[in-house]
Amino acid sequence: MSILVVGSVALDSISTPRASAKQILGGSATYFSLAASFFAPVNLLAVVGKDFPARYFRLFEKRGVNLAGLEIKQGKTFSWKGQYGRDFSGPKTLSTCLNVFSEFNPVISREYKKSKYLFLANIDPLLQENVLKQINPRLIACDTMNHWIEEKRRELLRLLKRADIFFLNAAEAKLLTCQSNIVKAARILLKSGVRFVIVKKGEHGAVLVSDNYIFSLPAFLREEIVDPTGAGDTFAGGFMGYLAECSKFSRANIKRALAYGAVLASFAVEEFGIKRLLQVDRQAIEKRFKEFQAISCF
Repeated sequence: MSILVVGSVALDSISTPRASAKQILGGSATYFSLAASFFAPVNLLAVVGKDFPARYFRLFEKRGVNLAGLEIKQGKTFSWKGQYGRDFSGPKTLSTCLNVFSEFNPVISREYKKSKYLFLANIDPLLQENVLKQINPRLIACDTMNHWIEEKRRELLRLLKRADIFFLNAAEAKLLTCQSNIVKAARILLKSGVRFVIVKKGEHGAVLVSDNYIFSLPAFLREEIVDPTGAGDTFAGGFMGYLAECSKFSRANIKRALAYGAVLASFAVEEFGIKRLLQVDRQAIEKRFKEFQAISCF
């Protein structure tokens, strides 16, 4: 079944202790789309400027991502510049230029409304809410970031009443709920109406919390990390992609979806930007999934 992702497509400039790169393809919707496309058809809804390189359009199309909803506007593409320290704990944002993304107003076409799965990447909660007024999918998942928690907390909590799955990292969960324990934080968020809370913990894995059960899964650890940018969105893409492929929302499939998310994220961090995601295929993913299964005993 197809997945609709609404988010950002960007040009990133990244510096890490290993190396640096300028104006490479990035954005939340990009990482999610490429990861999810291993499992299911992906419909992309985003905006870019006239400066967006033609080779990136071809890259999406080669991976089977539907670009009918990728609007091209006069102006420059959203760009982000960040720098990682030695421990890769979190990037220092050096600059953020919204450019054409500042006027992004998602309008869902008749074709895209057929999507059964929806992922709302970390955009303004009001834009996320606007999307939900236009579509009624089988499964709704959303993400967020510190900026929206601090600036639009009320709108974000209102959105959770409609969502089935809420992705956020540990720091965001604590900030949103004023709790130091992530399980307690997730329990509070469940009261907002969302069915599942997935707390991403980076190299320490992820925790899924529902009213009835808790799953905790480690990360698939790598000896060397090149660039962790987009790992969280890649994780979400792997998770949602697998659920769309199996089309059955059971406990067993949810746990396997978490593992596929972890596997895709482990590939993403091995090269700059999306490079590693373009080098792997489904066979490589399944091989690493089996390795992960044996190590973590899930």
